Amino acid sequence: MKEFSLRSGMRTLAGVFYPTGHAVVMFPREEHAQQTARALVAEGFSADEVELLTPDAVLNEILSPEHHEGGRLPSVGTEAATAHTFGELAHKGHHGLLIVIDDAVAAEHLMVVVRRLPFSAAQRYRQWVIEDLS
Repeated sequence: MKEFSLRSGMRTLAGVFYPTGHAVVMFPREEHAQQTARALVAEGFSADEVELLTPDAVLNEILSPEHHEGGRLPSVGTEAATAHTFGELAHKGHHGLLIVIDDAVAAEHLMVVVRRLPFSAAQRYRQWVIEDLS
């Protein structure tokens, strides 16, 4: 597992967080995120494809400045609302994981591992679709 770093291509043209090909899972406790990351690697996920999302990373990197200001550009989808949910959880101290997910089989495998501990949100970002995994 590595620390999260925002990369090009992880935002829409409007600046909203949308990491296509990834899932974001939020946990009420940091230790649950850490335990789940270790379990994912033990279950065959690459350690390079699992990133820890701290509350600071969510608030300062995932949420765009426009989002903090109420949004300058309208969003036609749910991506802004999803990012807002992650922000609300981060304000409460929740930690998360950003995981590379290539297909439905990997998403189901992810959730088998995630469901072992309490989690607060789980979303998969596909091309044009945000899928609720909970």
